[in-house]
Amino acid sequence: MADVAILCGSASDAGIADKVKQVLDDQKISYDYQVISAHRDPDKLDAYIKGSKAKVFIGIAGLSAALPGVIASKTDKPVIGVPVSGTLNGLDALLSIVQMPKGVPVATVGVDNGENAAWLAIRILKLAKK
Repeated sequence: MADVAILCGSASDAGIADKVKQVLDDQKISYDYQVISAHRDPDKLDAYIKGSKAKVFIGIAGLSAALPGVIASKTDKPVIGVPVSGTLNGLDALLSIVQMPKGVPVATVGVDNGENAAWLAIRILKLAKK
């Protein structure tokens, strides 16, 4: 069972996921990595979230960046969003992730900052051990 689920909305976001995986590998934290689009494959995403035993989800997405919010709408586990630069230098993705409706929280790190997403996931996991 993986402690962290890392989900990218597109294979083009793999470079950011690599930053997340590097920190988690260095800290010996287990993870599962998937590329599942909230827009192109919502049924696959829904099944993955429902079947996952991960304690924390990291959603990496650019452009409309719906992935972290969709994940948060389907689980009560912590979700960390990583906006990816692209158009508008990632501002569009950042705003999409931080502007979530009440009751659907998504913690958000800086644009392309996969490392901080990993570090935040590690801090959340440490809370569960106390």
